[in-house]
Amino acid sequence: MRRDFTGHRIWRAVRWDGRLGDWVASLHDPAAGVYPTVICSDAAALRDALCTEAEKAAARKGLR
Repeated sequence: MRRDFTGHRIWRAVRWDGRLGDWVASLHDPAAGVYPTVICSDAAALRDALCTEAEKAAARKGLR
């Protein structure tokens, strides 16, 4: 997923008990998304959310 969404830094949050938690994508390239942080409970949901982000960013770019 990191290769597909290079405008985001993708990482796993750590839960209070030390286990891996939610998937997080932090925006590093404003052209790649709209929201600065996207959080999802699993990798598939994060991929879907980042695809939506890419579409929103492309639409926003077309408006400028």
